[in-house]
Amino acid sequence: MTGWPSVGVVVPTHDRPGPLRIALDAVLAQDYPGQVRAVVVYDRAEPDLRLADGDRVRVTANARTPGLAGARNTGIGLLDTDLVAFCDDDDQWLPGKLRAQVQALLARPGAEFASCAITVQAAGGEHPRLAGRDEVTHADLLRSRMVMVHSSTYLAYADALRDGIGLVDETIPGSQNEDWDLALRAARRHPIVHVDVPLVRVVWGASSHYARQWQTKAESLLWMLAHHPELAGDRPGAARVYAQLAFAYACLRQRGESCRWAWRALRSNWHERRVPFALAVAAGVVPGNTVLRWLNARGHGI
Repeated sequence: MTGWPSVGVVVPTHDRPGPLRIALDAVLAQDYPGQVRAVVVYDRAEPDLRLADGDRVRVTANARTPGLAGARNTGIGLLDTDLVAFCDDDDQWLPGKLRAQVQALLARPGAEFASCAITVQAAGGEHPRLAGRDEVTHADLLRSRMVMVHSSTYLAYADALRDGIGLVDETIPGSQNEDWDLALRAARRHPIVHVDVPLVRVVWGASSHYARQWQTKAESLLWMLAHHPELAGDRPGAARVYAQLAFAYACLRQRGESCRWAWRALRSNWHERRVPFALAVAAGVVPGNTVLRWLNARGHGI
């Protein structure tokens, strides 16, 4: 009726009823002229059917692989909207997010996928994270993870996800880095349209289900190196991943493995700033969680 494409929003959740309600309310409060529907997908948790609201909100259980990736794909499978968006259950869309992204996507012929800047909420502070550009390329995402290209900002054509880009990969260990993998696959086909305004509030802190799963973090990074071999061809980008591996193994108290990856990182880029953190943790100078809290409080991750 409005000429605006319909949007389906997948909200995966696991045992976070308070933040979930805030996230869902923010999605439904968007000033968007087209149809907006949400699917709340409970992963390894009993669905709260009280959240269902006619055609606006559907509540279901993850019917695919347990984990975030399977939950997202379950939601995609239940939607028949023109566009699909994601919002994690502890994040919050800010006013104008959906309208701005749809307008940017429609204005770019051939574009399939969009993101926007974020503001990181951590330790009581807010830290805007901008990209400084209106599109993100495959090369950009090889060189830097680009934290603002975050899953809760994603908006894509449903047809492109089902036949082209592909769904969220459910084989990634622990469903970690699944959003980076999806963005890389999308950007390989066409640059990601980016609205460089902080339109999503991303919460970092103890409530994250993935904050300190170091073994899974290491396994997911190794998965990324194996499935995106071009990562090794970008020296600064490779150094970043190698240093993240060094940090994860340091937190696991595998000093030799940590030092091995730290050395690889320095060989790729001796300026890689994560290496000193990894070596300090490996040497027992400071706990890894202390480093992570210090970085998060400043709007950065490892």
